[in-house]
Amino acid sequence: MRRRSKEYKLKLEKVDRNPKKLAEAVQIILSLPKAKFEETVDLAIKLGIDPKQSDQNVRGAVSLPKGTGKKVRIVVIADADQAKKALDAGAEHAGFEDIIAKIKEGWLDFDVLIATPSTMQQVRTLGKLLGPKGLMPNPKTGTVTDNVENAVKEAKAGRVEFRIDKGACLHIPVGKISFSKEDLIENCSAVINAVIRAKPATAKGVYMQSCSISSTMSPSVKIDINELQVTQ
Repeated sequence: MRRRSKEYKLKLEKVDRNPKKLAEAVQIILSLPKAKFEETVDLAIKLGIDPKQSDQNVRGAVSLPKGTGKKVRIVVIADADQAKKALDAGAEHAGFEDIIAKIKEGWLDFDVLIATPSTMQQVRTLGKLLGPKGLMPNPKTGTVTDNVENAVKEAKAGRVEFRIDKGACLHIPVGKISFSKEDLIENCSAVINAVIRAKPATAKGVYMQSCSISSTMSPSVKIDINELQVTQ
């Protein structure tokens, strides 16, 4: 049985299990005692779909209006001209064969990998290295594109990817505990709307079954699904 710290138990006493409206849930998270480091705030969403069905896969990306609060390290695989554009846009590294060779040697010191369509045949050979880390470029998340400048700028500004796990759940960062209540609400709303837009055509019944918000060291606060169902 997992043992909880005394500090966590004190936080838990301040959180009841009744669902809250989004604004109230955010306020509760911000009111809890803070850790000694900059905690990340996350949304956890349970979807009413069957992840075993290929036509019910939910995957996408969304640009957070207020950013992630995190410095994003970006690598771009592209030909010489596109690589230069990527570096000018703010990518930490860009290249083609040299980048692929470094990754094959085990280099994964980055947060986002962007590739142009013409390089994907070679990039796919890195699947066993990139896939488990969630770094494989994908058109659905905007990381396979010829517009590398825009992709780099969006990633730097606060673009986050989401993908259901085996339990049909999503875990998506929406900012830092130092963010204002208004900024966190705006980021949460952007994520929720993006997940709703990603609803598969074959999904039946209640799509968004539950939603909660938490920080790294806090218990989760349930968000009232009825408030969110209006836009579904």
